[in-house]
Amino acid sequence: MLTGKQKRYLRSEAHHLSPIFQVGKGGVNENMIKQIDEALEKRELMKISVLQNCEWAKTEVADALVEGTGAELVQVIGSTIVLYKESKENKQLTLPR
Repeated sequence: MLTGKQKRYLRSEAHHLSPIFQVGKGGVNENMIKQIDEALEKRELMKISVLQNCEWAKTEVADALVEGTGAELVQVIGSTIVLYKESKENKQLTLPR
């Protein structure tokens, strides 16, 4: 689990990022989870946008992605979800204690 301080740090790091994935009408599927998981391994921190035509609630999308990838939910703001997962190979971010 991330502490409040760590989440604040990750939010500030994610601020300048652009969403890499978009969740649309079909919602979340296995293939998307696999791709997001691979991208998280490379980047550690990423934004995912939920399109207006998505039939899932934003929180449902966030929960499905967290469950599928094992990532931490940093925040859901507007239609954007911010996820963090520590990389095994490409560690870039050092979280405050």
